[in-house]
Amino acid sequence: MKNYFSRRVVAAMGIGVMFVASAFAQQKPCATASKFGVADQVGNLNYVTAEKTLAASKLITTGKTYRLAIETNKDVPAFPPRTFSVTILQPDQVAGTSLGPNKATYNDDLIMGWVGVGTGIDGLGHVGIDNLYFNCNKATDFVAANGLKKLGVENIPAVATRAVLLDMAGYLGSDIVKEGTAFNRAEIEGAMKRQGIKAIEKGDVVLFYTGWLKLIGKDNKRYEDGNPGLGIEGAKYLASRGIAIAGADNENLEVVPFEKGAGVFEVHQILLAQNGIYIIENLNLAEMVKDKAWESFFTLGAPRVTGSVQAMATASERLPVTPYP
Repeated sequence: MKNYFSRRVVAAMGIGVMFVASAFAQQKPCATASKFGVADQVGNLNYVTAEKTLAASKLITTGKTYRLAIETNKDVPAFPPRTFSVTILQPDQVAGTSLGPNKATYNDDLIMGWVGVGTGIDGLGHVGIDNLYFNCNKATDFVAANGLKKLGVENIPAVATRAVLLDMAGYLGSDIVKEGTAFNRAEIEGAMKRQGIKAIEKGDVVLFYTGWLKLIGKDNKRYEDGNPGLGIEGAKYLASRGIAIAGADNENLEVVPFEKGAGVFEVHQILLAQNGIYIIENLNLAEMVKDKAWESFFTLGAPRVTGSVQAMATASERLPVTPYP
């Protein structure tokens, strides 16, 4: 009996060792590893397949489109110390001269400013965790002053997928949702139920309307100082659904001031670094809310600026969406 018991203990220990070894082998190589492999630089946009795009295109009913970007200029409130300006030049046309016998003239422009002003998308190289970025990329290995060597916005593919718009102002009964109001799973599912949205699916874009854009030009300081937005639990919930992009009509997407016990821009870390989910900020969603375009066909083509951390999505980089009444 003693030998039998000993053999059972040894066998159990062996099974335990095998289980631990197996579990360790299945662990991610780092906290930000991509589920799509070691070479991945696209993140959850991998879920936007041809089949996903085709299915989303069937949401088109009226053909109406919406331009979701706000105007970008020197007066747009922005996260400090970001600024923006445009200078118009007329090269080789000093003192009103022209070019050639046909007297051709032209204007050119020079932009001086930060990419993260106005409506824009955060690439996967934007926010990390202690200098570890999406898919185990260490800052020392890919961040350079002349551009990112990996995770630049030039890797963002053309996007054509389903979008879900959540009217948080309507759900909470407020014209402008108060700063510091966090949207977590209960609020997200509550808004979905109110609007008749059955599910958030892999490869979706989820957009939050808060009414915050109404402050621009009226109370820019309040606009910059905080906003309602996505909370930590809400970010983890959306990540569990496999969304590709999260966006909002404010400059942070995530709630500011941060939730009690939350770190600095921890929602950005959860979405960008840990899950490969892109963020779009300063979206103009008011017309879509007015039309109750809760589910729609969303497209985006980010400017392919090599090594850039973010990409501007301005009026020329349209974000057309077609409503699904």
